[in-house]
Amino acid sequence: MAKYNPFGKIPLENRQWPDASIDKAPIWCSVDLRDGNQALAIPMGVEQKLAFFDLLVKIGFKEIEVGFPSASQTEYDFLRRLIDEKRIPDDVTIQVLCQAREHLVKKTFECMKGLKKAIFHIYNSTSPAQRKYTFNMTKEEIKKIAVDGVHCVQKYLDMVPETEVRLEYSPESFSNTEIEYSVEICEAVKEAWGATPENKIILNLPTTVECSLPNIHADQIEYFCKHISNRDSVIVSLHNHNDRGTGVASCELGLLAGADRVEGTLFGNGERTGNLDIVTVALNMYTQGVDPKLDFSNMNKITESYTTFTGMTVPPRQPYGGELVFTAFSGSHQDAIRKGMAARKGMAEDAPWDVPYIPLDPHDIGREYEEIIRINSQSGKGGAAWILEQDFGIFLPKAMHPALGTVITNEADRLQRELTPTEIHQIFNQTWIENSSPLRILDLAETHVDGKTDNDNVLCRASISWNGTTLAIGSKGNGPLDAFVAAIKESKIVADFTISAFHEHSIGSGSDTDAMAYIELTFDNGKKFWGCGRSPNVGRAGINAVVSAINQNV
Repeated sequence: MAKYNPFGKIPLENRQWPDASIDKAPIWCSVDLRDGNQALAIPMGVEQKLAFFDLLVKIGFKEIEVGFPSASQTEYDFLRRLIDEKRIPDDVTIQVLCQAREHLVKKTFECMKGLKKAIFHIYNSTSPAQRKYTFNMTKEEIKKIAVDGVHCVQKYLDMVPETEVRLEYSPESFSNTEIEYSVEICEAVKEAWGATPENKIILNLPTTVECSLPNIHADQIEYFCKHISNRDSVIVSLHNHNDRGTGVASCELGLLAGADRVEGTLFGNGERTGNLDIVTVALNMYTQGVDPKLDFSNMNKITESYTTFTGMTVPPRQPYGGELVFTAFSGSHQDAIRKGMAARKGMAEDAPWDVPYIPLDPHDIGREYEEIIRINSQSGKGGAAWILEQDFGIFLPKAMHPALGTVITNEADRLQRELTPTEIHQIFNQTWIENSSPLRILDLAETHVDGKTDNDNVLCRASISWNGTTLAIGSKGNGPLDAFVAAIKESKIVADFTISAFHEHSIGSGSDTDAMAYIELTFDNGKKFWGCGRSPNVGRAGINAVVSAINQNV
């Protein structure tokens, strides 16, 4: 493994970040319209960018990098549309990116005319590899490029006298640059700009390529914050990428280490493995009781718009925004979620959130509880019951859940796919409500015996079909259900049984209200079978449930 060397350590003593906490939102800057856009196979046009800008404003971003106006006509026209059509709210600052070359800087300032506030972002690469391979320059020569860039920006400030301009400088490839040199070059830039507490400079420290553990990145940021002079004149900004898959963790630890500001994109769109996913970082804060100052209360709309604008999809397991993040297929997970959700119905709306397996209330980001449980062959007994409860008002007794779960998961396994709520309802009906084999009632009549004071006051007569043969049965009981059961037993068509459980509830409303009955029969051989019946008549619902249970014993 001599080809690859460990990153090494940062000479940081008495590090403070491990004991710090995130207790407030950073300054957020969206770079969707620049870094995100340049990573698209088909970059956005002006109209798409305008709509995306409006979305970012609605979410709550106060700083938005709109692009590279000197790089293409589309970028130039986009910024001019924002300015000329007065689309930029007074509390939003536009950020423009530019290489520190005189003709590019001049063209960028021409495009900026009419802006009230702007951040002018310049950069140059500083890492040993960039110095060696790209520029073939020394550290002093690279530092001179940075300082000359500041002077170039200052030269053209008079072109926009009505604009409040702040400078942002990025030592590109900060993540691979010697930490002492990063401080040195940023000191030179800060001094050249003349930063003060009233006119702060943004020093943006990109993990252009993520190449170390997140704790090493935190050490880099804390070292920088401790060694840059006049810290109160500096806004330390993070710009994390995700090459190691730890962009979110690196950002969070960078905030612990003292950073003030974060640049990133929605859902992490960016070159290679992407930029920092601001949605995840912000909602991670939210779940810890910290207001991120960004509004993701309509996540479905945000993901839909993002897909429309970029042509990218949000992965189904993407934190918070993915289609399946509030979904459980595992049976034990489903059962715990169902119980947790049921318990919250009796709690105050702001009661501490502690539903198992779900770190955030889906309602807080515009998702619905109905989406939480999905059913496949790995699902357990509770998931299908939850679907029937939430979507169809069918409240099965808990003891019946295993029987339902077995039927549903077997069907999902047969089909080798997930089942929809409608399919689950159909399978339930076909198995328990509509099953008419081998026993089916052809006709049934009840007679209440007048003047009787004992319990045997109902006479039941029925015409039934048993395995295709028509039979007439009848008996007495203390009610329609009891009389029908007695008639079945006396017919000897099935082994003797007893009713070991009975539950019922109403379903529907008004004139459409029915009775749902659930009955468990225990046969002489010890086997138990559940049956379900539905009818506008309470007594008939129970009789239907007995028939349903007998038909399970085949």
